[in-house]
Amino acid sequence: MKPKKFNLMGFIGSMKYRMKEDEVPALGAQLTYYLILSFFPFLIFLLTLLSHTSISTADVMRNLSEVLPDQSFALISDTIEEVLQNGTTSLLSFSIIGTLWSASNGVAALIKGLNKAYDQEENRPFLLLRGFAILITIALVIGIILSFTLLVFGQVIGNYIFSFFGLTKYFKIIWEAIRFIFPIIMLIVVFTLFYKYAPNKKRLKFKEVFPGAIFTTSAWIAISLLFSFYVNNFGNYTKTYGSLGGIIILLIWLYISSIIILIGGELNATLAFDRISIAKQINNKK
Repeated sequence: MKPKKFNLMGFIGSMKYRMKEDEVPALGAQLTYYLILSFFPFLIFLLTLLSHTSISTADVMRNLSEVLPDQSFALISDTIEEVLQNGTTSLLSFSIIGTLWSASNGVAALIKGLNKAYDQEENRPFLLLRGFAILITIALVIGIILSFTLLVFGQVIGNYIFSFFGLTKYFKIIWEAIRFIFPIIMLIVVFTLFYKYAPNKKRLKFKEVFPGAIFTTSAWIAISLLFSFYVNNFGNYTKTYGSLGGIIILLIWLYISSIIILIGGELNATLAFDRISIAKQINNKK
């Protein structure tokens, strides 16, 4: 008997079955709860760090407005402005540890979802697990800062490099592509590291988690842009929910994002179980 080869329809069926068994929609709702609690502390923490750089809050909010629907962005900008006006940067700086702890709750919920995808029990010490969640949060912050730096100041940095080294205009075209591709690469790197080290499963290789990272990055960017376009042009949630429309849209966006990240983990786990199944068939044949 020949070993089973990869079958796309069979893989999709396995993915559908595993997502149902692992209750991905319910986990996504749970993760959304943690994300909505940590979303604003995380954003405030990010803006606090950026206040020590040459990147202004207005630059960050302008780039954020390109991803979020208008109603949700208005809610976020008003909330951030209110917090920054009522508090001081020094107080926000002293609350970094508490903010990180709050923001890492969402990462901890994701770790729980990935363990379920791989059918793994969590037996790592609480402090180790929480420390890992905080490290992932910090890595995400660093990635966002680097991405914003290139998006906001990429042209200025590029002009300085070109004038200093006397490069031609063709290098400028390449640089313009790099400054927009870099954020995508950063997301892929963060998701790859997360999918590799977050589950309580040893010996996961980078090539085994890379498909999920590619899927999550591409799907999250595409669906976020499509969702924003739909809400801004067709979906009027204010008529249904009134002043709560912005909150409802933000919740839906966070829920969609949660589902996408969990599906990326399920994709990696399904591929892993398929590899085990094929390996067993080969061993039985021997």
